[in-house]
Amino acid sequence: SSRPAPLRSKLPLVGTTIFTTMSKLAAEQQAINLSQGFPDFDVPAALADMLSSYVHKGHNQYPPMMGVAYLREQIAVKTQSLYAAIVDPDTEVTVTSGATEALLVAIQAMVHPLDEVIVFDPAYDSYEPAVALCQGVTRHIPLLGPEFSIDWQRLKDTINARTRLLIINSPHNPTGAVLSAADLEQLATLLRDTDIYLLSDEVYEHMVFDGVAHHSVLSHPELRERAFVVSSFGKTYHATGWKVGYCIAPPDMTTEFRKIHQFVTFTTHTPTQWALAEFMEKHPEHYLGLGAFYQTKRDLFVRHMASSAFKCIPSPGTYFQLADYSAISEMPDTEFAIYLTAVCKVAAIPVSVFNAAPSEARLVRFCFAKQDDTLALAAERLSQLSKV
Repeated sequence: SSRPAPLRSKLPLVGTTIFTTMSKLAAEQQAINLSQGFPDFDVPAALADMLSSYVHKGHNQYPPMMGVAYLREQIAVKTQSLYAAIVDPDTEVTVTSGATEALLVAIQAMVHPLDEVIVFDPAYDSYEPAVALCQGVTRHIPLLGPEFSIDWQRLKDTINARTRLLIINSPHNPTGAVLSAADLEQLATLLRDTDIYLLSDEVYEHMVFDGVAHHSVLSHPELRERAFVVSSFGKTYHATGWKVGYCIAPPDMTTEFRKIHQFVTFTTHTPTQWALAEFMEKHPEHYLGLGAFYQTKRDLFVRHMASSAFKCIPSPGTYFQLADYSAISEMPDTEFAIYLTAVCKVAAIPVSVFNAAPSEARLVRFCFAKQDDTLALAAERLSQLSKV
């Protein structure tokens, strides 16, 4: 044969993600898709109009590599008003093609072969592959149930001379857990006098419930000095398909970040950046009201689920709700999620896929970024399920 030898995969353990698998299964089964995290309602009408107008006004060529100045300025304004953090739009803010790009680029900028990166399980599924591509080593620390808090002693014991980066995610996908000001203080104490950097995934920053504030790493001056903070316009503006996010980091870290960003996507879709900037400036009430908007959906879903055999502790943040099905089935969660899709016609995500170690927990994740009648119908179907 004229073909080269079998290729060596750089990600031999990675297959199709569970999100793709479950969404495909949901479509095949004509099930209500509460698996993948995207809304089934549209972006604000005014934002869609702005996007169209910028396309027609000719904002269709390359923007600056680090992002449209107007958008970076609006990000800085928001960051100061919400987190009392003054960031320089020119040297500390970079617009990216989605938060996933920002996460990958931050990890590439920091991690050298054999460097260790600490993640907390259940961990979002893009972290470890990004570390593997750098030939780094991922160390997994399980969060402590039932509220999924950080095991500080275990974190202390895991940190060593090779530890290069620590990845945190609050509000947390898939559990909805939210870090407190005391958690950030504890983290600062632990990282003080080390050479460990921090990557803070804050894409659900505006979805924190029950009167609790989101404690951004940007609001903690000491941690901010060593942190990349990643946010998502897709999550905030119901526009997951627009794939626009951003990363805020100190100037020297931003310089390294941009070196890689410019060779990954170079830039991000121009008219979208202009539209987001104008909408941010004119409609801050959108992100300021997002927590209340999603809390109403969470409450509706949890209320409808109360008559089911699932156990739901209301999610503190994100647009995800965990449900414990141990009263219903002994099945492992991936098997159970497939069963639910086929039998109840409701698709969910099994939580074990976010864990490195096998987990005995009987938990599935539902996305409640859906129209109210969709949530009510899904809960009604789930409530008909008794022991299997």
